[in-house]
Amino acid sequence: MARTRTPASDAGAEASEVRQRILDTASTLFYERGVRAVGVDLVVDESGVAKTSLYRHFRTKDDLIVAFLEREDTEFWAQWDEVAARHAGEPMAELEAHMRWIGKRLARANYRGCPQINVAAEFAEADHPSRTVSREHMQAMRKRLAELARQLGAPRPGELAAQLGVLVNGAFVSASLLSPEEATRVLLGAARALVAASR
Repeated sequence: MARTRTPASDAGAEASEVRQRILDTASTLFYERGVRAVGVDLVVDESGVAKTSLYRHFRTKDDLIVAFLEREDTEFWAQWDEVAARHAGEPMAELEAHMRWIGKRLARANYRGCPQINVAAEFAEADHPSRTVSREHMQAMRKRLAELARQLGAPRPGELAAQLGVLVNGAFVSASLLSPEEATRVLLGAARALVAASR
């Protein structure tokens, strides 16, 4: 027998939908225009919610920025883990698969770079909450790349991980220098060269 939804559960679902709408709207605006260029009033207008609703879910604009970055982080690592799972025990195949999906990411028509890098560049304060999220994202990438480097038998896995990290992040900020047709080819060629040189 189906459970009857209580008013409390209705209110909870509605609050969740409102929060999601705010975050969806802010994420689009932040990514397209930059976080400093987007004010809370614009997010309110575009999302169609009351300002009091926004502040009920996100105490400050910084909280909204962090939520945007954390969601981007979650989606990025979910895709990374999906690729890794398809190539378990095959580190070179896994690395090349990562280069391919990152190359496709760069080739998207609406691609404006890595959100973590973009937002970190907008704030000079080292202790800004957004920079903390960005730093943790970069540390997670290096850790995952170091594990791949170890599996590849690199004598200095930390060094290879740093090189691969620079390659990936360099690609994120250099997407406009690469045509959609060459992004994946450049990433694959550079990754293979780094691995070969490390041995």
